[in-house]
Amino acid sequence: MSTATLLGFGAILLWSLLALLTALSGAVPPFQLAAMTFAIGGLAGCVSWIVRPAGLRGLRQPWPVWLLGIGGLFGYHSLYFAALRLAPPAEAGLINYLWPLLIVLLSAQMPGAAGLRAGHLVGAALGLAGVVALFAGRGGLDFQPGALPGYLAALAAAFVWSAYSVLSARVGAVPTDAVAGFCLGTAALSLACHWAFETTLWPVGAVQWGAVLALGLGPVGAAFYLWDVGVKRGDLRLLGVAAYAAPVLSTITLVAGGYADPSPALGLACALIILGAGIAVRASRAGDR
Repeated sequence: MSTATLLGFGAILLWSLLALLTALSGAVPPFQLAAMTFAIGGLAGCVSWIVRPAGLRGLRQPWPVWLLGIGGLFGYHSLYFAALRLAPPAEAGLINYLWPLLIVLLSAQMPGAAGLRAGHLVGAALGLAGVVALFAGRGGLDFQPGALPGYLAALAAAFVWSAYSVLSARVGAVPTDAVAGFCLGTAALSLACHWAFETTLWPVGAVQWGAVLALGLGPVGAAFYLWDVGVKRGDLRLLGVAAYAAPVLSTITLVAGGYADPSPALGLACALIILGAGIAVRASRAGDR
């Protein structure tokens, strides 16, 4: 397993902290929180240019690359926020988590891509089954016809993120330094949406401000740099399957933080996702021989 793939796993681990840190950040409106955290994540990437000035050249990219980067980050989060507003969170979240499966499927269409083996599909299917078990165990799933716009937004978000990930692999020559620019562009668009649709509400106290800072440095910062390296130089199929661990690890952190209760569904989800990941790893190793 390559170092780049392991770095991609690091992004998944950081994303598992997203729900806990968001809960700790208080009642900051979604677009305001996105503007604050993406600004932190983007500026954190820029800091490295103080000792590595050549990194600034990473921003010199043609407009299609900027469209891909900002469109992927801002487009995904905007659609996901809309889905959570227009549909029940559990159902919207479940539909959104089709993106790992879509990554596995779309990665096979890349020019020169390694063959998609049956083990990758089985692993992705087991991962999706684990997420279904997890969400169903939180109180059941109830898809409502009136929430169709929210479900469609969640599905669109899944397609946007999977397309962003796969297309980023297609432009592998673009340095990861460009992600800092994508984050800052996303922060600017999020701020515009905040001014248009939300009322400003600042974090209160050291814990909430600390959570916002941690979000910007971790799940909404370093994670995107790690993911960029992973999808460009690692095993994209394996990363797609492994991404199903994020909601399970997220639930575990919520349980540890006292924001959720342990349940048999969590154990089942863990078992299915671990089994699926194991099958996918074997498939990747067999394909490398």
